[in-house]
Amino acid sequence: VPTPIDNLKVVYVNNDLIVIDKPVGVAAHASPGWEGPTVIGAIIAAGYEINTSGVAERQGIVQRLDVGTSGLMVVARNETSYSEMKEQFRSRSVKKIYHAMIQGHMDPSEGTIDAPLDRHPRDDYKFAVVADGRSSITHYSTLEMFPAVSLLRVELETGRTHQIRVHLASQGQPIAGDDNYGDFVKNKLLQKLGLKRMFLHAWQLKFQHPVSARPVTVKSPLPAALQQFIDSVQPPIQA
Repeated sequence: VPTPIDNLKVVYVNNDLIVIDKPVGVAAHASPGWEGPTVIGAIIAAGYEINTSGVAERQGIVQRLDVGTSGLMVVARNETSYSEMKEQFRSRSVKKIYHAMIQGHMDPSEGTIDAPLDRHPRDDYKFAVVADGRSSITHYSTLEMFPAVSLLRVELETGRTHQIRVHLASQGQPIAGDDNYGDFVKNKLLQKLGLKRMFLHAWQLKFQHPVSARPVTVKSPLPAALQQFIDSVQPPIQA
């Protein structure tokens, strides 16, 4: 049974790992200029010990989610697990599946975006498709199409910062509610339908337990606000 930690849920826990279901508006760890809640702060405040090397506020973080993204995040509780999980993410053996609502419709309705990413040439806080960037690969398929938006299943092969957001925006279909890479402020339809956040959710993770090597699969249902948005844009377009 998921255990509440402030506004976090623990969906999987043992002596080596904690997998949490991160709500929107929570950062993975402390950083300059961020004064809001953090995953690490909440876990430690709840009495869970994390013993890894490195900077205290980032201890155990093997992969991050943006503040505006909800869903599953793995935190390692000891050095062995930290090293092993880092290697699994680095070697791309972790299966990472997201659900994203985009503005418009993808053409083709399923495919792969293979476009290198790096820092945006002008905006420090953004990333962009750049010719000599780091290899970045995103697989997507359309789950449902609505008149103005589409719900996608997105699987990350690599895990670059803002990868899904930049890749989808580069195709002309930014994530609904994404102010940095889309035009959410100007999109009155989305606001009229009640979307108040970016529609990106880390829905499933599959990996090997770092000590026992047993397969672990965890899932997180869509938060109520995102499900309500789907309900508000019904009915879907019939294929």
